[in-house]
Amino acid sequence: MISTPCNQNAIEEVRNVMEYLEKLEGKGILTGQHTQTLAQEELEKIEEVTGKLPAVCGFELLAYSPNIKLETANEACITEVEQNRGTLEKAWEWARKGGLITFTWHWFSPLGGKDKAFYSENTDFDPREALKEGTPEHEAMCKDLDHMASLLQPFCDKHVPILWRPFHEADGAWFWWGSKGVEIAKELFKFMYRYYTQKHHLDNLIWVWNAPVAEGYVGDEYCDIISRDIYPPEHAYGAFRDKYEELIQITPSAKGTALAETGIIPDADELIKTGTPWLWYMTWSKDFVMIEKFNEFAALNRLYQHEYAITLDKLPKLYEVK
Repeated sequence: MISTPCNQNAIEEVRNVMEYLEKLEGKGILTGQHTQTLAQEELEKIEEVTGKLPAVCGFELLAYSPNIKLETANEACITEVEQNRGTLEKAWEWARKGGLITFTWHWFSPLGGKDKAFYSENTDFDPREALKEGTPEHEAMCKDLDHMASLLQPFCDKHVPILWRPFHEADGAWFWWGSKGVEIAKELFKFMYRYYTQKHHLDNLIWVWNAPVAEGYVGDEYCDIISRDIYPPEHAYGAFRDKYEELIQITPSAKGTALAETGIIPDADELIKTGTPWLWYMTWSKDFVMIEKFNEFAALNRLYQHEYAITLDKLPKLYEVK
């Protein structure tokens, strides 16, 4: 059942969201957009083109990573970190609007690394060692987890549910958490789940697993939603039914599914025609929405005006900031 959270201690607002998602499945799709900066120019563009705002807003947490070495970082890294500072302030603003929040954390490796150290090529941090209690890697990982928990705790205290997608794209080797294989990334996810639910009692998190491979699946008891990231060719709108069919093979259970990142927006008519029940999609930031190279403005407007698409104005009140 989609409506049953994997964390039995989940707050009522999490249960509200999960129950809503179960009712929504196959009847509509939540519109979503990733943002990276305080300006949130992506939301401005969407509102300019469509007159509406998405139901789900994504926020980038990379600048909150404790182990960022700006003093030796290259210009690209410095620029990205500086532009990403303060994104949690915008998340609070979004919460007061009643919109759904999803967080992406490009986690700079807890030890070592240079420049954008969330990339495997920029760090020798070994995630296998991080899973071994007593190692420097493990202690550094836990320190980072404690730091991030302190930032998530106020959302829990205020009863704001979060679509939490850690260790994203776990089946790829490009991020340090996937550098030694998806099964190691799976164990990292499970460790975080236990750490955050048992030690920190972050009972406002809706746990989103993000990889379409069965051998790496964390298990139904550790996640609420299964998801994947896709980047189809430019303007190739569709239902992405083949991607859905591949994803649901990772578990026989009836888990809800999401396009946690996509470069191309779906086509609502195709979703209806093929019966493809993605719960939400989240278009990536910058050029994926700011210009028409990937998604034409006419297509964006058509989707946001479609009766199948759930925009912020059509989202029911699922929580209230306490």
